[in-house]
Amino acid sequence: MNNPKNDPTAIELHNLVFRFPKDPRPVLDIPAWRVLAHERIFLQGESGSGKSTLLALLAGLQLPTQGDVTLFGTQVSALGSRERDRFRAKNLGVVFQQFNLIPYLSGLENILLAAQFGDATAQAQKNRAVELLDRVNMQPTLHSRQAAQLSIGQQQRVAIVRALINAPSLLLIDEPTSALDHANRDAFLTLLFEVLTDLDCAMVFVSHDPSIGQYFEKRMVLGDVNQAGKPQ
Repeated sequence: MNNPKNDPTAIELHNLVFRFPKDPRPVLDIPAWRVLAHERIFLQGESGSGKSTLLALLAGLQLPTQGDVTLFGTQVSALGSRERDRFRAKNLGVVFQQFNLIPYLSGLENILLAAQFGDATAQAQKNRAVELLDRVNMQPTLHSRQAAQLSIGQQQRVAIVRALINAPSLLLIDEPTSALDHANRDAFLTLLFEVLTDLDCAMVFVSHDPSIGQYFEKRMVLGDVNQAGKPQ
């Protein structure tokens, strides 16, 4: 596999098509799409437009019906299940819409569980986790609280830190602000970009809310690259 840190292209899609089983209509039909390393892109699309499906394909959680998904020179769509898991753990940070935290573990334990896939020592992992939690304004008294007992905003912060703990080359974020009011949404996005200032990674942030695009230098609409449902 290529070293992601040395590859100028973060994402390259070629003739990507995805259909759900027993449905002949494609959800995604993307002839070509390229994202450079270090680019941070806001990808807007309506509910049901295939945004989450695209992120699942990029993360290797789904496989395309046809076509290729290549990340940092590695054709992820051609890897086996275990290889995809290994590639994801080493190179990607993913923030899911529902956060996917383990409810009976503390916020810190959720983060350290993900950190096991990194190369740092256990103490270095814990130090970095605590540092990042501090960066996103999580009070130390909350670090040991079970995830199920944290507020939505606190769970979001844990999810962001978990995604960043292994210093990923690509960050994928799926509509994590949908449950927040405008004030908390703006605070969350400001914190996200502050934390990213010292990380050399690409990012794709998907949302149905076009107003979030103001935080990004590069904005696009999924329908601009997705040909599914368009007249031939």
